[in-house]
Amino acid sequence: MKKVLVTGGAGYIGSVLVRLLLKKGYFVRVLDNLSFGGEAIVELLNDDNFDFIKGDIRNKEDLIKAMQDIDYVAHLASIVGDPACAVDPELTKDINLNGAKLTYQVANEMGIKRFVFASTCSNYGKMEDSNSYVNEESELKPVSLYAETKVEFEKYLLSQDKNNEAKPTCLRFSTVYGLSPRIRFDLTVNEFTKELAMNRELVVFGEQFWRPYCHVVDLSRGVIAVIEAEEEKVAFNVFNVGDSNENYQKQMIVDEIKKQLPESKIKYVKKEEDPRDYRVSFEKIKNELDFKVTKKVPDGIKQVIQIVRDGFINDPDDKKYKNV
Repeated sequence: MKKVLVTGGAGYIGSVLVRLLLKKGYFVRVLDNLSFGGEAIVELLNDDNFDFIKGDIRNKEDLIKAMQDIDYVAHLASIVGDPACAVDPELTKDINLNGAKLTYQVANEMGIKRFVFASTCSNYGKMEDSNSYVNEESELKPVSLYAETKVEFEKYLLSQDKNNEAKPTCLRFSTVYGLSPRIRFDLTVNEFTKELAMNRELVVFGEQFWRPYCHVVDLSRGVIAVIEAEEEKVAFNVFNVGDSNENYQKQMIVDEIKKQLPESKIKYVKKEEDPRDYRVSFEKIKNELDFKVTKKVPDGIKQVIQIVRDGFINDPDDKKYKNV
């Protein structure tokens, strides 16, 4: 039985990834400081193939304990998103850079085979040509502290000695949406859908700017695809994770929601400038790892409408469903 450590495994993406790994027959250990609580993984403590360590990726002893007998590391632990990173820039750098580097160093010292890093398509910033697509070879232009830390750690990983035990792979995640045990309503698709499902007027700023979107289940499947790929295909490599057909402008997302909620009230606020505007190609992961998404934005919209309208969540406005 192969063993995987997921740092940040109690989070929005991590709690989905952990379940998919368990379902596929892996032993899974989570290292998390539970800054958002542990409700998302609490029942997994019933599973003999699941283990949890409360700890901090900036603490070497916690990392050594967490990596005992582990084959692969999926590194998701970080302060995520521009607003959350802006709250405490120094803490962000400490966790997203110093903690991340220490995590890789310990992984390498302990003979971990694969080190999969959850990066972001935000690294692309603003594309030069709005009629084209950026890809893994495109220039990185981070415009936020969040993306800056991701870009810097990517460079650190890809500059490591090719003979290192821990072979790194950087996955640039699309903007995530969809259902998770640690649901978030501060993500574009989830937030827009929640607001309209609650019969509110949605205010949209800058409806013309592009982003790629990917369901939380498929981002998690992307991590597993790297773990299960042949080493030479993924070692010291970078992949965008998503689908080329799943690039949307905010206007397009609203249009998809209106197909399911035709009574929606929308107010558009003109915004001529957005530092982030990127349409991304995902042909590399499709061609080299045979990766295809299983869910699309309309599927995620349908899910969020159901959990809001059917009352799965008592108070969708509760701040615990946001990262800030």
